[in-house]
Amino acid sequence: MTALIVGGDRLGSIPQVLNERGIENYIHWTGRKKGMRNKTIPTNIDMIIVLYDFIEHNLTNIIKKEAKSMEVPCIFAKRAGSDLAMKLDVCKYCRRCCT
Repeated sequence: MTALIVGGDRLGSIPQVLNERGIENYIHWTGRKKGMRNKTIPTNIDMIIVLYDFIEHNLTNIIKKEAKSMEVPCIFAKRAGSDLAMKLDVCKYCRRCCT
C-alpha cells in the first residue's frame, strides 16, 4: 500500500505509524510552496494524508478536490504520529485496506 503525504517539513515518527498499519511505501511533498499546486498526484497511490498544520492553504483545497475525483481516501491530521494513528484507526476506508 502506498500513501501520498502532503505537508510537514519533517515526518518524525509518521513513517513508523504508517508501517505499523500496513502502509509500506509513501511519497512525501512538503506542501509549503506555491509550485506544489501544479504537481500531479501519482496514480499508484492508495490514500492521501494531508498534514494540515504545515501546508499551503490553497494546496489543501486542490488535494481534497483531486482525491475526491480520483476516489482515493483522504485523511487530514496534525503532524503528530499520535493524531495520525488515531485518524487512520477510525477511517472507514483504511479499515478495509490497512492491517
